[in-house]
Amino acid sequence: MEYRKLGRTGLEVSSLGLGCVTFGREIDAETSFQILDYALERGINLYDTAEAYGAGASETLLGQWIDDRGVRDKIVLASKFYGTLTRQNLRDSVNASLQRLKTDRIDLFQLHNWDEETPVEETLDTLTELVQEGKILFCACSNWSAWQLAKALIMTHERGVARLESVQPPYNLVQREIEADLIPLCQDQQVGVLSYSPLGAGFLTGKYREGGEVPAGTRFDVIPGHQPIYFTPTGWRVMEHLRAKAAEMGHSMVELALNWTVHQPGITSMLVGAREIRHVDQAFDAESAEIPTAVREELSQA
Repeated sequence: MEYRKLGRTGLEVSSLGLGCVTFGREIDAETSFQILDYALERGINLYDTAEAYGAGASETLLGQWIDDRGVRDKIVLASKFYGTLTRQNLRDSVNASLQRLKTDRIDLFQLHNWDEETPVEETLDTLTELVQEGKILFCACSNWSAWQLAKALIMTHERGVARLESVQPPYNLVQREIEADLIPLCQDQQVGVLSYSPLGAGFLTGKYREGGEVPAGTRFDVIPGHQPIYFTPTGWRVMEHLRAKAAEMGHSMVELALNWTVHQPGITSMLVGAREIRHVDQAFDAESAEIPTAVREELSQA
């Protein structure tokens, strides 16, 4: 694992980041603490949560862990707000997150969504005030398109307000829209990219078959909205090519898929979720696997 510069912040984040969406929603406090301890021990310093994860449960558990272990200064703490990005909503969200996280500052505060209603100027001005007050160190966004980020960056330059230093998009062998414009924009403007969903919500693990039944209890069963994204001719073709290449090379599909994402140009850190400690090891093994560049290029062409 390596540490990479995050935008123009001066922060360095681990190439693998821990997505904390499972804490308090899919796993209990004891398991969450075990995973957090292990991730830190292995060198992960980026921990990404959100107000929306488990209706605040993820932030609460993460805050308890930070306070109990005394590790606040050892990690880069990232959280997000989802909703209408007005001055009052942003202020209320940051204050509530700070309480749950048991800290006086959030290193990277991300806008979880684009807001068509609130003027971007109001949002950026409020973020700037929060930076000046020391409640957040840096601002960022999640699930924004290239034109939305570009608009904010232009306003940042014109108005002299806080800059969005990173963006958090989904990115994997199937969902690759960001290659066309978002990644080039971020590379040109020195904006970090914290990618998530490297396994396509489990699609790239090989548990689904074209025309087959969706296994009960899986992510695509619980959240059927994933199906139109991945259950497509392109999705099935990519997945079957990945399956064949994994069998040919003696690697798992998971290992190949994770290795492909973390080594793509422009990716600052790949966020991985975990319900068990072995999921952390799985990400480390995938990153360090000696997969030839030619194989990753072949997977890209699929």
